[in-house]
Amino acid sequence: MKRRNYLRNAGVLFAASQLPSVARGANASGSDEIKLALVGCGGRGRGALMQRLAVNDNVRVVAIADIFEAGARSAVEVFEQTGDKRFDLKDGVFFGLDAYKKAIELCDSVILATPPGFRPVHFAYAVNAGKQIFMEKPCAIDARGFRMVQEAARIADEKNLKVVCGFQRHYQNPYLGMFEQIKEGKIGQLKYSRVYWNQGNPTRRPRLPGMTEMQYQVKCWYPFNWITGDNIVEQHCHNIDVGNWIHSLGDPTCATAHPVKCNGMGGREVRKYPRYLYAGNRYDHFCCEFTYADGTQMFSQCRHQEKCWFNVSETFVGTEGTAGCGWVKNLNGETIWKFQGEDPDPYKNEHVYHAKFIREDIAHNDAWFASNSSMTSVLGRYAAYSGAEISWDDAVANGVDEFPYDLIAEVEANDPTKFWDVLPPTLPDSFPPAQPGAGEFIYENSVPVPGEWNWRKA
Repeated sequence: MKRRNYLRNAGVLFAASQLPSVARGANASGSDEIKLALVGCGGRGRGALMQRLAVNDNVRVVAIADIFEAGARSAVEVFEQTGDKRFDLKDGVFFGLDAYKKAIELCDSVILATPPGFRPVHFAYAVNAGKQIFMEKPCAIDARGFRMVQEAARIADEKNLKVVCGFQRHYQNPYLGMFEQIKEGKIGQLKYSRVYWNQGNPTRRPRLPGMTEMQYQVKCWYPFNWITGDNIVEQHCHNIDVGNWIHSLGDPTCATAHPVKCNGMGGREVRKYPRYLYAGNRYDHFCCEFTYADGTQMFSQCRHQEKCWFNVSETFVGTEGTAGCGWVKNLNGETIWKFQGEDPDPYKNEHVYHAKFIREDIAHNDAWFASNSSMTSVLGRYAAYSGAEISWDDAVANGVDEFPYDLIAEVEANDPTKFWDVLPPTLPDSFPPAQPGAGEFIYENSVPVPGEWNWRKA
């Protein structure tokens, strides 16, 4: 299906052993210059913008936006210190809940790098505004967000927008080479895969004096499910995405780029009160079993626990061998292929290709597979939280919201400056983590929070 041509034919990317040159074609506005905007001025956003500028394309940075004024101002200072004349921010520094709209209106192409919960809303707005888009992963943290991204992806295709997502392994040559080897049958018929992101605890930011609860949770967003979707969604989505990629064997329609059901388990053994006062309602480990339409399975683990087995990898097991990033082995364990080509920085490479797609008007929309991979991670969370085997269709149709879409839309429409006074969905020691087997399809914190706006209506 042409509308879903997101270059799953990995050979198109792998054929270029060096970074491709960026053609000097006109952008959508008819000018050779591309006006860039950054939404989300944290470390990942700043890094993505500098990687885009490293492409050495004819661009000008005209706007930046951050929900925090200090975040926007500090980003300006950092950018000014580079001495790069392509920064033109005299009228383009915005902050606040609705700052993203102001930045998007000024640009041709936008980088979306806010905490994940905001992504579906920002992506939909950028698509409706007709902008070229790079957005970080994950694309959504719940079923409602997934549906929003899929609908926006459809509109993006209608508008011929070029969308690249931050699943950078799709732009990394050892992964692309592995994909080609598996596609050529080097491991025989795929039987199952194992994917891992097991590591220690992430760094926590300190709470600054005078912060409201909402300010703290948005600033120190990683421990809170309502804005991250838990670590299986925010981080482990990378490995799950590679699993989807290989299990679908590059299906250009995205029809098989996700499992059909999942069962799983997880919990919180380390991140407990009182030591982790702001542990939110997250788990610190997950173990899930995903089943695809063809009967193959993906076994998934992720963990945030110190002094434990560390593993961040993917392995694919077939009837004639195994494969991973940059290698293939036969049944005797002998290496029969090893990647030996050039391996440019994939974080820069994805921006190189985004520029190429725009300049050469190449149809490309990562939002399809990226949203499927994000939703696959959400499916794993739903299964672990509930303790039930959950189908893809049920999760997509009935999965409860983590992100308070209606609350934030209400605040934004009435008075965005009041956002910091609203109580967030999770308060310290007020909501327990999910209780598997409690009887709900998916655990839902249904107790309303006192305040001017309740994140869930009673």
